[in-house]
Amino acid sequence: MPPAAAILALVDEHGQLAVRVSPRASADGISLPASGDALAVRTTAPPEDGKANDAVLRLLAKALDRPVSSLELVRGAANRNKLIRLSP
Repeated sequence: MPPAAAILALVDEHGQLAVRVSPRASADGISLPASGDALAVRTTAPPEDGKANDAVLRLLAKALDRPVSSLELVRGAANRNKLIRLSP
């Protein structure tokens, strides 16, 4: 996983982070974007009943060393492209 500082550098002025999710991946992981794209998050969880969304929030919380409750899914609950707000 990338360092927390590298992930936090992608957060915009509103405290939001753009994420591109790949559900049902072979392994959980987070990758920094090659260019100005969204943070890539892979999860083994299926995109059913919010399982992948929950897994993404848990992975990000672990990578940022924050509680899951400090992250909020703002947009993209049923989409691969998500916007996540980080609470201070």
